[in-house]
Amino acid sequence: MSSNASLVPNAKQGLRHLEGKVMKEKGYTVDPVHPENVKYEVASDLGIPLSQGYNGNLTAKDAGKVGGTIGGPMVKEMIKMAQQSMFRKK
Repeated sequence: MSSNASLVPNAKQGLRHLEGKVMKEKGYTVDPVHPENVKYEVASDLGIPLSQGYNGNLTAKDAGKVGGTIGGPMVKEMIKMAQQSMFRKK
């Protein structure tokens, strides 16, 4: 299984939607059809030469900067959503 594989079948679409929502709130331009493409705008803002296709020239540090800029806010949003769900169940 790839490290990018979702543990829940069919969750990928929901995660893409969440990624788009969170990054739009951060002020990025998000394509509603391909919200995952926001990573190129993030990389550009960080001065990291990310391009479509092969990116073997990137360092792990640079790839982590792009991923962390996107993933960090996504995790915070998922935690917030889980907390709201728990409070509604009480």
